[in-house]
Amino acid sequence: MIYEDIADFEASLTPMHALIGLDLGEKTIGVAVSDSFLSIATPLETIRRKKFGIDAARLWEIIAARRIGGVILGLPRNMDGSEGARCQSTRAFARNFDRLGTIPISYWDERLSTVAAERALLEADTSRKRRAEVIDHVAAGYILQGALDRVRFIRAKAGAE
Repeated sequence: MIYEDIADFEASLTPMHALIGLDLGEKTIGVAVSDSFLSIATPLETIRRKKFGIDAARLWEIIAARRIGGVILGLPRNMDGSEGARCQSTRAFARNFDRLGTIPISYWDERLSTVAAERALLEADTSRKRRAEVIDHVAAGYILQGALDRVRFIRAKAGAE
């Protein structure tokens, strides 16, 4: 099931299951995972894109191995908030992935996630070669962490009511 609203996504989650965050690029998919308490996002790996079926199979392997209960896809909106071709491509990926299983899927605005990841890697004095190797899954970590923070906020607000 694909949820446009992160609050609806949060309501669908199974307790004590982690989330997976994806940064979909044309050539790669950055992958990050959370802990089962949904507090911390950790960059995991970068998948070199081949064909949808091969890429999806690798993602389902990760989902099964790590008790993943939901998918967060970075939605690459334009800086003015509008959606272009890359958003359409991400939404098509979500629809195709949704047909393969029964895991909740939602989107998180990924504007500036790669910039933040690049800045963090530069501050860590990471070499140019190493930055190129890890930038996509570090960006996925930023995307996932944003969604985790929002889920935590939704839960805290619900607990206070």
